[in-house]
Amino acid sequence: MAIGVALCACASRPLPSWNDTPARAAIINFVEDAAAPSGSSAIPREQRIAVFDNDGTLWSEQPLYFQLLFAIDRVHALAPQRPEWKSEEPFRSILAGDTPGALAQGKPAIEKILAATHAGMTTDEFDALVRAWARTARHPSTGRLYTEMVYQPMLELLDYLESRGFNTYIVSGGGVGFMRAWASEAYGVPPERIIGSSGRTAFEVRGGRPVLVKQPEIWSIDDGPGKPANIDLHIGRRPVIAVGNSDGDFEMLEWTTSAPGPRLGVLIHHTDAQREWAYDRDSHIGALKRGLDEADARGWIIIDMSADWATVHPPR
Repeated sequence: MAIGVALCACASRPLPSWNDTPARAAIINFVEDAAAPSGSSAIPREQRIAVFDNDGTLWSEQPLYFQLLFAIDRVHALAPQRPEWKSEEPFRSILAGDTPGALAQGKPAIEKILAATHAGMTTDEFDALVRAWARTARHPSTGRLYTEMVYQPMLELLDYLESRGFNTYIVSGGGVGFMRAWASEAYGVPPERIIGSSGRTAFEVRGGRPVLVKQPEIWSIDDGPGKPANIDLHIGRRPVIAVGNSDGDFEMLEWTTSAPGPRLGVLIHHTDAQREWAYDRDSHIGALKRGLDEADARGWIIIDMSADWATVHPPR
């Protein structure tokens, strides 16, 4: 069971933290029809596959992707062992508290930060570091643990789908090793159903024990067109439900909903500046432009966070 007050499969009212809106009704109607024993919209159990983005879809993603915040914390922890970072960018800016300056070079700076803080250790060591961080690190704005920044309505949707015979998968641009360290407990999704970006690993024997060592090279970016490619590689079936929140999820929704038969595409629109954040087209994180423009024509459901969700995060 996922963290939070998630939906019990026997609950009389599905999705209790959702308001009674057309979006909620459309999702429930699709799921109930798909799980029916017969009918034109029934979907065989083995084909009931639902894929979810993570950042901005299952948990918050502002002011920066949380994995990047983890990496920044690791820069501070490793700095005593790396005196050269005091004069080397982007580390100099991070250590000076200037995160925008550190990220001014964009993708090259992020890749350099991730390589310096993720590579060289075994996968078991990395898993332990992420787990320890997730137990104590808190969001800079809300003071919540990052694992408390998950969305209660989405926890309920994951459990509701599982109760109706769906297999749910996470398909995220975040690192797969980072997510597997905490996401199974947070969402109730087993690690083999978590797909993400990945770096190369190398088999070594250290201290007489075989291990996998994280390398600085990127192997796969699970974003944009990389998402349907990785779904095909790791799942081997085209999903019937795809849920995202940004244009990085567009191809995943497009590929899912373009096949014959009952299909459902869902986009989370961040419209709630009071309970979370309001952003879309011009955001530096999770920009949503093409999805907003084309959702109606493609029959995708747009979830208006402020209107469709009675609750955003689980109660503390």
